[in-house]
Amino acid sequence: MRFVRSLNVRGWALLGAVALSVALPGITAALGDSAQGAVTLEERKLPMHFSWIACEPNCHGWISAVGIVTQESPKDFDEFARGRQLAGATVVLDSSGGSVNDAIALGRRWRGLGLLTTVGISVLDHTAQGDHASVAPQAYCESMCVFLLLSGKTRYVPEGAHVRVHQIWMGDRADDAKAATYSAQDLMIVERDVGRLAKYTFDMGGAGDLLSLSLSVPPWEDLHELSPAELRLTNLVTTDAVAEVLPKVLPKPDAATPVAELATKQVQDRFVSSAVQGEATSQPAKSTKTAEATVPTGVVATAPVK
Repeated sequence: MRFVRSLNVRGWALLGAVALSVALPGITAALGDSAQGAVTLEERKLPMHFSWIACEPNCHGWISAVGIVTQESPKDFDEFARGRQLAGATVVLDSSGGSVNDAIALGRRWRGLGLLTTVGISVLDHTAQGDHASVAPQAYCESMCVFLLLSGKTRYVPEGAHVRVHQIWMGDRADDAKAATYSAQDLMIVERDVGRLAKYTFDMGGAGDLLSLSLSVPPWEDLHELSPAELRLTNLVTTDAVAEVLPKVLPKPDAATPVAELATKQVQDRFVSSAVQGEATSQPAKSTKTAEATVPTGVVATAPVK
């Protein structure tokens, strides 16, 4: 899916944003500095990567998932999960979206593991007392990331996080969608993937309002940022308690839980996908791809839907 700057009130429903700070024993809403924010901004444009954030003994650890979903992401997650006991763990998302079909596959894996989901930036601060892990709420979950968020058994969106939605589209034509031409095969692919996404949405417990909001935002308009009310309406949020996704553990008597202010991130311009099936995902992704378009012979004909 592709990603535009801000939004109006349409786009398929993903979560809306407000402003919040997460403060738990051992889990603090702190970014560190502006350089860290810039690095995170760039990471959202790269293929998704997974890492385990450890914060014991003051809290439980969590999975950090940052970047665009590509055709390699389900396999990369399987490799990351190998040898780890991840059942019931929390995934902290910061993503611009990506491939529709691969996001669906990844989301089903997460639901099978009973994972919990939220939006944020995982931060590791090095202090004299040791490393301190925290979650900064000023993150983005856009396009297909919203449907990864939906895969969580329990779902929480903090104030300060931005959840944005829009239509899926042919990735190689999203930059100038009105001027582009489309074949019957292209339309078939888009409608096929809308159907797959609809089934996935209902399987995950999402509401039809999520699809309605998302499918009403064409690629030439800004993404729609979901309001707190829309996050509830679409069933993207199941709890208002951060402790349900990032369980607190009683801190040591001298454990500090400072809360730092975070500068609001500048909204990114849209990503335009030029990727085709088989493109190396080790290269920075120009945009989020959605469905794969192939001719009847199986040869890749166009770039993925956005």
